[in-house]
Amino acid sequence: MKKTFTFRAVLVSWLLILTTYLAPGLMAQGLTIHGKVVDAKNEPVVGASVVVKKDSSRGTTTNINGAFTLSGIDRNATLQVSFIGFKTQEVAVGGRTELNIVLEEDSKLLDDIVIVGYGTQKKVNLSGSVAALDPKQIQARPIQNLSNGLQGLVPGLTVTGTNGAPGLDNGKIRIRGTGTLNNASPYILIDGLESGALNMLDPNDIESLSVLKDAASAAIYGSKAANGVILVTTKRGKSGKARISYSGSAGMQSATRLMERMGSYEYAKLYNEVNKAAGKQEPFTADDLQKFKDGSDPEGHPNTDWYGLAFRTALMQRHNINISGGTDQVRYMASVGYLGQSGILPNAKRNQFNARTNLDMNLSKVFTARIGLSYIKNKYADPNNSYVSGGSDQIIRQLNIVAPWILGRSKDGKSWGTTGDGNPLAWLDSGQTIDRDNHNVSATGGVDLRLVDGLTLTANVAYAANLQHYKAFVQYIKYNASKESEPNKLDERYYLWTRANFDALANYTKSFDKHNLKALVGWHAEDFRTELLKGVRQSFPSNDLTDLDAGSASTQQNEGRSGQLRMLSWFGRLNYDFDGKYLLEANFRADASSRFAEGHRWGYFPSFSAAWRLSKENFMKSFYPVLSDLKVRASWGLLGNQEALDDYYPATSTYNIGRTYPFGGNLSSGYALTDPKLSDISWEKSRNIGVGLDFAFFSGRLTGSVDFYSRKTTGILMKVDVPVEFPLKPYVQNVGSMENKGVEVSLQYQTNIGDWTLGVGGNFTYNKNKVLNLGDNKYMNGSIGNTRNALGRPFETYYLYKANGLFQSQEEADAFVAKYGTPFGSRPKAGDIRYEDVNGDGKINGDDRVYTSPVEPAYTFALNLNVGWKSFDLSAMFSGVAEASRYFSGEVFGTFSGDTGHPSTVWRDAWRPDHTSGKMPRAYLDGTARHNEVASTFWLQKTHYLRLKNLQLGYTLPKSLLQHWGVSSVRVYYSAENLFTLDNMRGNIDPEATSQRLSSYPLLRTHSLGLNVSF
Repeated sequence: MKKTFTFRAVLVSWLLILTTYLAPGLMAQGLTIHGKVVDAKNEPVVGASVVVKKDSSRGTTTNINGAFTLSGIDRNATLQVSFIGFKTQEVAVGGRTELNIVLEEDSKLLDDIVIVGYGTQKKVNLSGSVAALDPKQIQARPIQNLSNGLQGLVPGLTVTGTNGAPGLDNGKIRIRGTGTLNNASPYILIDGLESGALNMLDPNDIESLSVLKDAASAAIYGSKAANGVILVTTKRGKSGKARISYSGSAGMQSATRLMERMGSYEYAKLYNEVNKAAGKQEPFTADDLQKFKDGSDPEGHPNTDWYGLAFRTALMQRHNINISGGTDQVRYMASVGYLGQSGILPNAKRNQFNARTNLDMNLSKVFTARIGLSYIKNKYADPNNSYVSGGSDQIIRQLNIVAPWILGRSKDGKSWGTTGDGNPLAWLDSGQTIDRDNHNVSATGGVDLRLVDGLTLTANVAYAANLQHYKAFVQYIKYNASKESEPNKLDERYYLWTRANFDALANYTKSFDKHNLKALVGWHAEDFRTELLKGVRQSFPSNDLTDLDAGSASTQQNEGRSGQLRMLSWFGRLNYDFDGKYLLEANFRADASSRFAEGHRWGYFPSFSAAWRLSKENFMKSFYPVLSDLKVRASWGLLGNQEALDDYYPATSTYNIGRTYPFGGNLSSGYALTDPKLSDISWEKSRNIGVGLDFAFFSGRLTGSVDFYSRKTTGILMKVDVPVEFPLKPYVQNVGSMENKGVEVSLQYQTNIGDWTLGVGGNFTYNKNKVLNLGDNKYMNGSIGNTRNALGRPFETYYLYKANGLFQSQEEADAFVAKYGTPFGSRPKAGDIRYEDVNGDGKINGDDRVYTSPVEPAYTFALNLNVGWKSFDLSAMFSGVAEASRYFSGEVFGTFSGDTGHPSTVWRDAWRPDHTSGKMPRAYLDGTARHNEVASTFWLQKTHYLRLKNLQLGYTLPKSLLQHWGVSSVRVYYSAENLFTLDNMRGNIDPEATSQRLSSYPLLRTHSLGLNVSF
């Protein structure tokens, strides 16, 4: 009995243990749920995602009938149901086995995402190429200029950084390549008002940003839209209690890269060698070299680190406070912001203050009004030098070329070493700056009147004024007892522009059965005026007297001018769609410009586009468990451009009234024709063709698009030479043409897995352009040195002598001389550059130069990653280019020219008899080897790079910690810009730098900490 009882006790114990462990598994088998997901019209939602909350591994998608089945579901579980274009629903099972789920359309996703010209459109109903950017992708980044923040975020949009100087760092924006030989910048509108740049806009004020890339989407702006359009709307108030938010960040900035240059000992040693090779006396003794090496005589034999003494880590901070709210009748938004930035050069700084307010009023059931006001004040200071108003560019040039054995400054700070070109530290220590004060005021207003159902009349008015004050005082500097600079000088300017716009619009919307119609007609008038006043004087009695009157009247130079441009436009748009399946759009705009003569003022710019949402077809429903949306689209359009004309009155003859002529034996005052009346010029015209594909898979978790485009610009305005018999300047004619062709791809995947959110996206652009016609010219010089715009070649292609390695022996060099002589004025030696006789005529001359590769990259790409876990978020954005070209001559890498030379460390790899594999030519005394200083392919570098543009780590505090303080949300974050780069550049040159000069202000790396608080 005892054994039996013991056995039973053990058996019962094991059963209890097994029950304890197996019970959850048995319970997990749970319920089998059958359900159906439909929309508000009781139509099945095919491909909707149905998952168990907090266990996304257990889920399914709806079939062609909107039905789904889930097994083993806990009776108390909660299901999450989602599909693109609908709000995510959470449904409690509550022990039920049959569920009928109705999804509600998400109007934010379907209706309000995309801002287009003079209105909005549903994203799913777009038939043109429009990219909508989430402002949050920019707002937390430590960027001082909004244009630079767009890089890598939009396929087809490229931004080239010019420099990092505070206030002077506008990125060059191009949309789908360079479409003209003239100004190719896009048309930028902020709240419907034209803005030449984005640099003064506070990113925290942005509500939405759209990029119109093709003619179908941009033609509503006609002649302004040939190079694409960027539309920005600022935040507006919403009904409800007052909401207050603060966004702020502070960080440190430093140069991304600085060229590595030799120290005094290394340079002096090499300088002796090149002097000896040139048959000259060695300038440095063994004692000099030893003192350079051991640093025993820091002022007599210095080793000046020019970069280290001049550049610094600089502070940047940005703050914004926003308040908004209102009732159903009145809604308001007001914001103030501040941007403070110190330059990495002393005395360089930027201080920006901005204020903005928007007010919306429902005055009756049919009448609404709105007002917007904005004021932006920018104050820039750029360090200046002592003999010309070259600003920081000239200072940086000196930092690159002055030898390290020149004393930077004495220990007491009262004297500086100098060369014939000046000491950049002395200029910085003087505190002199070029000051720019910029005041921008804008006001917008509008009213809407809804006359009948579907018909709305709108009137908008806008005014902006911008006043710029420029003041550059060049100071008298005494470097030491014997070295002085030129007399002091003041250059002062006032520049004012004003813009006034008026728009009258009529919008009509009508839906019947499955037909949807929208129509827009409008009228636009614009007046733009400019004024410039400039005065220059020299020889001021003191550097403390900087008013213009204090200078010598005998040295004065005055200049003043004004201009006016007026435009008048009619435009219209018609949208039709059948059941959201077949989409058609037509745009038309007629523009008249005062720049052109009668008979040529009006330009007419139509566009047409169509799209087909295949995913709504019945024959596609079998793909729905995977396919969420599929749309194909095509467009054609014609756009115009007049921005090539810097003259506001080309249709009027211009005369020089300062001419004299002989009359009666004396010289009498008169005038002479300098610019003839251009009565037959008109608009540049850009024809655009595009096809595209938009798609979404897996309930919208994977989305993307592919676009192919072609743009041909004709009638490009170019200067044409006048026969020498006529004493006139070149005049402008519509003679040029060029084309751009390319492809854009974008992909984005976003999903939630329990407490994790994961996202990865990217975009890729390929663009190739070609110059087709230059009138009677075969080429024109490009804006970048050693480039040409030539027939059949890409825009700004480098035109260079073709190098073929280095001479490996003196015999090779002598054989070259025997055959070709000394085409560049110096006899080549072993280690010098070898050039090819490309045309085989037995001579090396300008005819042997070849077209190589263009400045602009053929490929641009970007990768975005984001990960979230509970309250933490981490994101990274990479951008890069391939098949770009950069030309950096030997001068950029430093010359062996004594006090005004500072060679780069790349010369360590110079050719020598015992190092014939060197990548650089032999080191030589400046002026003795002109053969190597010819613009050739030797100094051209194909550029490819991938840069981590932004890295961000944030934490959002739990609401449970904030609710007692009346705070709705708090997020703290770290954000960094331009952290690291993978590239193939030599000399530690930044691959984003397009300038081939020694004077380029470095691009910046930034580390910042930020805080967002909402009440």
